[in-house]
Amino acid sequence: MSWTAFLNETNERIGALQKQTPKTFEGFGKMGQAAKTPGALDEKTKELIALGIAVSTRCDSCIAFHVKSLVRLHTSREELCEALAMIGYMGGGPSIAYSAKALEAFDEFSGAE
Repeated sequence: MSWTAFLNETNERIGALQKQTPKTFEGFGKMGQAAKTPGALDEKTKELIALGIAVSTRCDSCIAFHVKSLVRLHTSREELCEALAMIGYMGGGPSIAYSAKALEAFDEFSGAE
């Protein structure tokens, strides 16, 4: 699977929905900006939390979005793997399987392949 192609297709689908529901997306965008604003936690920590939720809910699109953000935030593979270990511990077998997907996406987005 190409995570880049998958994310591009996801963005196209979301774009079509956004055209039909612009106010919903405007509100969602504002909520995202507010949630990501650095405070007691930095943006990278918040994205690692979001990745944990994405893996736990088994949302491939969410995994792609948050892993891409973590690459942008210069997350190391070691940091990601430590977070994935905790996510797997808390979520059991299904989270281990989706954590492996997240690592695959990280390697693709970061060029580590």
